Amino acid sequence: MSDSEVWTVGRLLEWTTDYLHQQAATSPRLDAEVLLATARQCERIELYTAFEEEPDDATLATFRGLVRRRANGEPVAYLVGHREFFSLTFHVSPDVLIPRPETEFVVVALLDEAKHLSGTQQPIQIADVGTGSGVIAICAAKNIANCLVTAIDISPAALAIAETNADRHGVKDKIAFVESNLFNGVPKQPVDIVVSNPPYVSIAEMSELPREVAGYEPHIALLGGDTGMEIIARLVSDSASRLKPEGMLILEVSPMIAEAVCCLINEHPTFDSPRIIKDLAGLARVVVAHKKH
Repeated sequence: MSDSEVWTVGRLLEWTTDYLHQQAATSPRLDAEVLLATARQCERIELYTAFEEEPDDATLATFRGLVRRRANGEPVAYLVGHREFFSLTFHVSPDVLIPRPETEFVVVALLDEAKHLSGTQQPIQIADVGTGSGVIAICAAKNIANCLVTAIDISPAALAIAETNADRHGVKDKIAFVESNLFNGVPKQPVDIVVSNPPYVSIAEMSELPREVAGYEPHIALLGGDTGMEIIARLVSDSASRLKPEGMLILEVSPMIAEAVCCLINEHPTFDSPRIIKDLAGLARVVVAHKKH
């Protein structure tokens, strides 16, 4: 990208798309648009009416820096500081996982279960274990009128981001933020639903993850132990003692361990047989289990 050439918005997008494609970016055109919109401090859709405009030097310098970092593998969400999830915008940083579309299936399962409890006079008590940026807790608080959420995370930095997001979306009064390793530091109050997107990547799988995941996202939120099942096993056991009778456990899992997670739950005397929810690709993504009465 030479300083002596004329760089219009349209030409910048074309050049950057080709360049990021060469760097093996999975969505080079989208990345180029998001980064240029960030550098111009405008909405992405505004680029389409500005193809012939020439950004000033400061904008070009900012854009070049963002493109360079993206080419090195840094995720776009961290570069721009936010990610959309369930039609809401969430602040993210390298202290938290980047929300994925697959996790929206967890939210849908949670909202469906909450419908069965909505007739009760008492608030629906929900524990979001490993809340990260707070997406599950906040979506629950925004979409379930009569609920109180305990958002739990081992990372104080993650909790700070979750709290910022809750404030942004006007649900901070419905969420309690607790720093804890799973339920270890959480007061023993029975809950109706335990929901979690726990760490489930095995040690062997860590070396196979894309560089933008393994190199930038927090390993504490990814690594689930030698097999990827260790933290899930603890969470299933802890949830058994925390859930009310007929309460529900909702877990996001890797398709590779979904059956193993179901076997683990089946072996636990507290839970009924679990069911699996598949994503749009037909892959097992969510495991749901009721506690016995």
